[in-house]
Parts: sequence; structure tokens; C-alpha cells
Amino acid sequence: MTMAQDKPLALISYVGGMHGLIQEAADLMKQHFKLITHQEFLQNPSLHGTKIQVLFSWVNKPELLPSLFTSLPALKLVANGGVGIDHIDVPYLNSLGVKVSNTPLVVSDATADIAMGLLLASARRIIEGHQISMDPKTVDFQSLIGTEVTGATLGIIGMGHIGLRIAQRGRGFDMKILYHNRNRRSPEDEQAVGATYCKNMEDLLREADFVVLAVNLSPQTTGLIGHKELSLMKPTATLVNVSRGLVVDQDALLEALQKRTIRAAALDVTYPEPLPRDHPLLHLPNIIITPHIGTDTTATTLKMVQMMIDNALAAVEGRQIPNEVKPK
Repeated sequence: MTMAQDKPLALISYVGGMHGLIQEAADLMKQHFKLITHQEFLQNPSLHGTKIQVLFSWVNKPELLPSLFTSLPALKLVANGGVGIDHIDVPYLNSLGVKVSNTPLVVSDATADIAMGLLLASARRIIEGHQISMDPKTVDFQSLIGTEVTGATLGIIGMGHIGLRIAQRGRGFDMKILYHNRNRRSPEDEQAVGATYCKNMEDLLREADFVVLAVNLSPQTTGLIGHKELSLMKPTATLVNVSRGLVVDQDALLEALQKRTIRAAALDVTYPEPLPRDHPLLHLPNIIITPHIGTDTTATTLKMVQMMIDNALAAVEGRQIPNEVKPK
């Protein structure tokens, strides 16, 4: 066992709370690193700043400002928890000699689960049913007619690892599966989940009963779903977003929901997060919003953290970083 004073120093946000590391994750990290919380660092930057070699970024915390990196001259790696690195300026960090890593693949099952959970909750009006059942004023149950999921058409936009996992789950509901992706998947992948490729996204939007967004955020996917795309969807269709909030034009979505251009939306991501409390999306009856909990299970969290640790140890020891993110 490495003595605490011999362990390399790593900066974290904090443990516990809404956005902090769970205790089990911190305990894993402590096996290999001496952890310095952001608050401890700010109280005396010169005490630890020259010794911190790794920054563990969890839920975009601590905030990755240039002023922070000027105080971390020994930093070798920003180890991001999660796949998305749209909040990290990779070229800038690389110019400082700092590498960046992420945690691909391990988040796929949990994210696919939340996609199906949102789809089912919206289709079968589960949130409304819960509210009625718990309401002290309820004396009789009313009928809550929902939308059939079994046998419906599922359209997946973004057929990467997460999209493929969503398709697997959709197949379990005997859904007809369409997908649109930058690159067509192999015939073996398509056959494994019974998916049909739509070269044009518009064709998918016209046919799908449920449209699930599982793309990475990029300049090409920012605002991917706007007024035109929503107008192509069926009036009985539901939009599910488990990618990034900026993939959807929220003003266009608000209008589509208000005018019933589409039936409903179910979002695990918005822009910003959280939405301002007076945002009109929060007051619509045909939307479900969860607080970006796609990867929030204990098992997935610990898998992510172990991958962050593996990346960090490689950086500290001068080895090739398994999941290094290169600038595009």
C-alpha cells in the first residue's frame, strides 16, 4: 500500500452533495491519490498547486477556468467523468502540456436505461399517475389513456454505443427500429438489433412514434432539432433527449409542445441546467424533465471512476493514456 504522503495529488470538486463524488468513488480514488478538494485548494493555492498532477472533473466541477490552470503548473491530466467533453477546451489544455481523458462505453447502459425510462414514463403518463395517486384530494382514480410502446416505431438519431444499447432495449418491446447516423452501422450491428438505416433524418422523423436523441454535441449537432424537424414529426410523436440540451432548439420545442405539433417531450438534458424556474417549458403538461441523471447509478459511477483512475495513473507514470481525447 502506498503511503499517503507518497501518493500523487489530485484535485476534486467535493464529496457528497448534489454534484459531488459519492463516498465510494472518493474511497476508490484515495487508494491511489491524495485528494485535495477545490475549497481546500482555494484557501491556500500555493500549498498544493505545484504538486497537483491530476484534476478529476465530475459533473463539470471544478469549473475549468484559465485562472485555475495558471495555479497548477505540475498538472498532467484533466480526467473527465463521462463521455461528453464539450465543456473542456482540449486544444488550450494541450497547449499547456495538459492532456484530457474521458470515460467512453461504460456509460452506455445506464444512459440507454434512462432513455427507455423517459420514453415509458411519457407514453404511459406515469408521472401524472403518481401525482394523482399521492394527491390527498384524490377520491377516485381517473382514466389516464397513454400511448402504446409495444410495436411502435422507435427512431434513434445517433447510433453510437449508446444508440445501439437503446435499440436493444427497443427490440425487447417489439418496436420497429429506425436510425440515422453519420456513418451507417455494419450489417451485423443492424441485424443484431433489427434496425433499419435512414440516410435522411427527415425520413426517420416522419415515421417514428418516438424519436430518441443520442448524439454527441458538436457544431454539426448544435440545434439539430429545430422548427423544421419538429414540424416533420407526427402529431402523436414524442421527442426524448438524453444527449445534450443544445442539440434541441428549446424555443422551437416550446412552440411545438404548446401548439401540439408533437404529442410530448421527455428530456434528461436542457440548456442551461437547471432551467430558470420561470422558464415556460417547466409549466407545460406534456413534458417530463429529469436533472441530467443518465449515468447516475452506483455501478456506472464506480466504473467511470475506475476508468478515470486508470487514465490518471497512466498520465502520472508517463504511460499512454487509455482514453485520451485528442483535439479535433
